[in-house]
Amino acid sequence: MRVNRILLSSALIVVALVLQVSVLARLHLPGAVPDLLLLTVLGLALVYGHVGGALVGFAAGLLADLAPPADHAAGRYALVLCVIGYLAGLAKPENGRLKSATGPMVVVVAAAIGTTLLYAGVGALVGDTAARHVGLGSLLFTAALYDLLLAPFVVPGIMALARRAENDPLAEAGSAAKSADISSGWLSSGTGLKIGGQRGGLGSLKTKARTRTARVGRIKGVKRL
Repeated sequence: MRVNRILLSSALIVVALVLQVSVLARLHLPGAVPDLLLLTVLGLALVYGHVGGALVGFAAGLLADLAPPADHAAGRYALVLCVIGYLAGLAKPENGRLKSATGPMVVVVAAAIGTTLLYAGVGALVGDTAARHVGLGSLLFTAALYDLLLAPFVVPGIMALARRAENDPLAEAGSAAKSADISSGWLSSGTGLKIGGQRGGLGSLKTKARTRTARVGRIKGVKRL
C-alpha cells in the first residue's frame, strides 16, 4: 500500500474505533452495536479493491481486538474484517465511481450479516457461546438495520476521502512532468539518430542500391542462360 493510503486508513480507523467505543457502544441500543469500524473498512475497500480491503480490514480488526474493553481473543475480529474487506473489495466499480446507491447498500447489509455470522462462528470454535445467549437472529437483524441506517452518513464520505487521496494533484503533476521529460528526451534522441543516419548513410545507401542492381542483373543473366 502507498504512503497516502496507509496514513488515511490509519487515521480513519482510529477515529472510527474511538467513536464506536466511546459513543455508539454507550447508547445501549437493543441487539447489536452499530459497527462504525466495519463501515469504514467497507468504504475503503470499495476504493482500494480486494487486496487493499483485506489489509485495511485486518489492521482495523486487530486494533479492535487489542483496544479496551475487548473481551475476546486477539485476532478474532481481525480475521473477520480481513475476509469481509477482501469480499467487499471485489465489488469495487471498474471506473471507481458508483452509478447508484443500491450496490453499496447491498454490500453493507451483506457485510453486516456476514460479519455477525463469522464472528459467532469463530467464537463457537474457540468456545465463546455468547451469541447463543443473546440470540443470533436478533443480532443479525439489528446489526443489518443499524449499519444500513448509518451507512449513508459514513460510506460516501469515506469513499470521497479515499478517492481524493488517490488523485493527489501534486503527485499527478510530478508524474506528468517526469513523463513529459522522458518522452521529449526520447523523441529528441530518436530524431538525432534518424538525422545522423540519413546524413552519414546517404552514400552507403547509394552504393548498396548499385550493388543490388548489379546482383539483379547477374541473376537475370544466369536465368537467361
